[in-house]
Order: sequence, then C-alpha cells, then structure tokens
Amino acid sequence: QVQLVESGGGLVQAGGSLRLSCATSGSIFSISIMGWYRQAPGKQREQVATITFGGSTNYADSVKGRFTISRDNAKNTLYLQMNGLKPEDTAVYYCSLNFGLEHYWGKGTLVTVSS
Repeated sequence: QVQLVESGGGLVQAGGSLRLSCATSGSIFSISIMGWYRQAPGKQREQVATITFGGSTNYADSVKGRFTISRDNAKNTLYLQMNGLKPEDTAVYYCSLNFGLEHYWGKGTLVTVSS
C-alpha cells in the first residue's frame, strides 16, 4: 500500500517562499521517480518538477531557477522549495510517485500567492 500526504501549502505574498513536503508510506520510495504537479482552477494539471531515485531533476520552464525539488530517502519524504513565488504559481500542488508502470497521487495542498 502506497500513500502520499502533502503539506506546507498556504497563503504567501508575491516574492515569498514556501516549502512543500510529501510524506510517503510503503517501501518503494527510494527506488521510485517522484514528482510535483500542480493544477489551477480551470486548467489542466501540469508537471512542475521530477526527481529520479538517482537524484536527477527536471523542471518546467516556468519554475526553473525558482523551485528546487529534493528527496530524503531515509525519511521517505519529497520536498519542493519554492522561492520567488508569483501569482501564477497559485494552484493545488500534488505529489506523485512513479514505480515502473504504477502511479500514485496525493490529495494535494493549496498554494495561494497574492499580488
């Protein structure tokens, strides 16, 4: 059984920072590809960042230079450090775990960035 629980969302002013966390259960975290996705009202879910079990990362162009994805395999936890937040970053952020063909999702945490 794999469960993912996001936390750390909230209200922040433009230019501020937040750190999101994704706590996972199960025993496959350390060998899984992890990612952060986000979905704003009326828009499709988009990929924000991913990180492999080897530590390789990829970022959406819209967040490059501002967001950093990381993982702590000892704690089975994924993080997203968000700096220089913009109003367009407002969305529900979801944690994902990919293991082979299996895909798991958390329920999301809301990030609201005010002007």
